[in-house]
Amino acid sequence: MNFPPPPNVHAVAVLFLSVLALILFTREKIQLESSSFLVLIFLTVGFELFPFKVNGSALHAVDFFHGFGHEALVAVCALMIAGQGIVRTGALEPVGRMLARFWKISPNLSLLLTLFVGAFISAFINNVPVVVLFLPILINVSLRTGMKASSVLMPMGFATLLGGTCTTIGTSTNLLVVSVAAEMGLKRFEMFDFLVPAVIAGSIGIAYLWLIVPRIIPERKLTLADTSPRVFSAHLVILEGGAVEGKTLADARKMVDGGMKVTSVERGADNFIIPFPSMVLRAGDHLIIRDTPERLKEFEKLLEGTLYTDHLENEPVDDEHPLKAEDQQIAEVVIIEGSRFQGRTLSGLRFVDRYGLIPLAIPRAGKPLEKRHDEVKDIRLKAGDILLVQGPREQIASLKKEKDFLILDATTDLPFAQKAPLALLIMLGIVVSAAFGIMPIAISAPTGALLMILTGCLGWRDATSALSAQVILIVVASLALGVALLKTGAANYLALLFVTVVGDASPTVTISGLMLLMAILTNILSNNAAAVIGTPIAISIASQMGQPPEPFVLAVLFGANMSYATPMAYKTNLLVMNAGEYTFNDFLRVGIPLVLIMWATLSFLLPVIYGIG
Repeated sequence: MNFPPPPNVHAVAVLFLSVLALILFTREKIQLESSSFLVLIFLTVGFELFPFKVNGSALHAVDFFHGFGHEALVAVCALMIAGQGIVRTGALEPVGRMLARFWKISPNLSLLLTLFVGAFISAFINNVPVVVLFLPILINVSLRTGMKASSVLMPMGFATLLGGTCTTIGTSTNLLVVSVAAEMGLKRFEMFDFLVPAVIAGSIGIAYLWLIVPRIIPERKLTLADTSPRVFSAHLVILEGGAVEGKTLADARKMVDGGMKVTSVERGADNFIIPFPSMVLRAGDHLIIRDTPERLKEFEKLLEGTLYTDHLENEPVDDEHPLKAEDQQIAEVVIIEGSRFQGRTLSGLRFVDRYGLIPLAIPRAGKPLEKRHDEVKDIRLKAGDILLVQGPREQIASLKKEKDFLILDATTDLPFAQKAPLALLIMLGIVVSAAFGIMPIAISAPTGALLMILTGCLGWRDATSALSAQVILIVVASLALGVALLKTGAANYLALLFVTVVGDASPTVTISGLMLLMAILTNILSNNAAAVIGTPIAISIASQMGQPPEPFVLAVLFGANMSYATPMAYKTNLLVMNAGEYTFNDFLRVGIPLVLIMWATLSFLLPVIYGIG
């Protein structure tokens, strides 16, 4: 076997740095953004101290910072902001409710529908919020139906990964590969250019997740008390002209999918009625219910009632009492030992006026509230009581400075529900304009993100919090490494080395081998880094073999998205691992066969579609 001669010193240094970068990216003790920044420093300082000339002109350090203005990074950041708008408005919640309703009819078909819906949404929206949406739904369904949560959580997570491979905007990895390839002279991949192989392979993958995985994955006993939201008691007041005034309690339960448990109904002062299904609800009735914070707010919305009672004296929602105002949060507040609130009531302390927050509910040793005078505002507080409050995020943030309280991490942003249709329309505009070539994704995505902010679907603070420094720096560092590999000839050397190793293998075998290599790397390393480093290598391999570069680039793209075999391969894997209490071996058991299925299917499809012999 005749290996190619060693490359120049700068190429060797870049190869060494690439290996170092990949090692650093796997170190859990070192933050990924720190590793990325370190790679940037090595490149810039190294090439500034030891100049390298390309076609007679020096490769300057500033060339490695171009990634900060790269269209791929702009598009990735803009899509993160636009995706946050979808989450913030609760636009996907109806999807979740629909799936939960359908699950009661046919669990088996519901799992299949969940997988396809998750995959479809993830083709256009970052899969992290999709997984975050589905996790509590599926856990709640498991509690109500007795099904094994462990049999559905991992398949759902992997389905979103499969869906993300279908379009150029499905994952940041796709955007990076497409952008780097275009920068190297390839015709830019349009949004749906590789949809056919992705859908065919993804459908086979989903069939595996649906039919086989639930049978091979071990059952994990979830400590759902730790993973599910805390349950609270509250009074839901029926309003005049509301959706359930004059209707029976059974009708009200049907409107919330039968999930509302009413312990008693208070009609007038200290007049309690047993909650018979046939009783007719009147304006002013108090439905005493217990549920999670999110469900309490859902009941309030669907039944057109209110969780606020006496302290508002039936005042309408306005600026002073922002029941449904934007920028609202729900927070859990603990009364600590030694607090001046001990032994006192919220009404006596003028809590609403003092802090600008509305108390919604309070659990008391797992017992529901049973008397009107025992409503939240009239309860004498004890150390350890957990108070559910709602109000502007600024007010909740200021509450953290108080010595009498402890704010739990369970702070929840209330969705701007009335903006949900507009948010969906904006996201549709981003996708359609990019898909039909009306404008490039680097333009449509920032435009859509700006519209999310200007229309009130998203606040500026939400927009900035949606940006991930980790993603930004890994993208920039990866692009910088890609430039260095290309300019110094290191990519060409690796291509020659790969061609030498595969020998006289056909282009089909070479594509398959390249894809498998990327699949292995992405489960150990950062998929973005591996993809960007692999893209120039793939193009060089195609050039060496005299073949069209597109299937080789797609081999890198698809291989880098096969993040199924390890929990650290992708962020959603870690979310699923934590919620489902899976082990590392569970991912190996389920993920390795899925990697092999996708690899074998795409190894066959890519040469066929692109006419590679």
